Amino acid sequence: MAGAPYQRLAAHLRQLIETGEWPPGYRIPSHAQLQQQHGVGRGVVEYAVQQLRREGLIEGVRRGRPYVAYPPAVRTLVSPDVDWPAHRDAKHVESRPLAGGDLALRLGVAPGTRLSCLAVEMVDGSGVTVGLCTTWRRGRRRGHVSYRCEVSPHQATVAEAELTGLAAGAVAFLLQRVRYAADGRPVEACDLVLPADRWRLRV
Repeated sequence: MAGAPYQRLAAHLRQLIETGEWPPGYRIPSHAQLQQQHGVGRGVVEYAVQQLRREGLIEGVRRGRPYVAYPPAVRTLVSPDVDWPAHRDAKHVESRPLAGGDLALRLGVAPGTRLSCLAVEMVDGSGVTVGLCTTWRRGRRRGHVSYRCEVSPHQATVAEAELTGLAAGAVAFLLQRVRYAADGRPVEACDLVLPADRWRLRV
């Protein structure tokens, strides 16, 4: 079989998955085991596993044994002005960052302004993280009468990949929404990262 050593190993592991010898949920052998079984170096194994992550065939968090991915359940987001979907098991992290750069512009505040920040890891019923939502506002939550939302392709960062089980650089959607009060002032900025293999947008 032609190709670099990691490509040949990736092709072999891909075949194990596609034939069902490694079914969904199967914990793949450790890097050390794969090295020993196939007589290759650690770098070859790492590149092969990264390739299969990019293809969506395996997933798992960093420092954990990867497993064969289940076919993703695909959800549809139909309105960018509803509260972003979050399962009851979503994990919340609150902080008070300082506004800077693009965030200060979006909220119409001076750089260095203290903001309330709520980060939510959206988890579905099977325990899979299906999205990452971060909301910033100044002061308490206020009502809004209008919004603006921009959608763009996004490559998952290392931190986002670790939370979602994707490979760093995997394709995701980035939705950036700003809500406005009746007087036109921004009252909330929100970023939503949705793995492209788990969501469809109809907005």
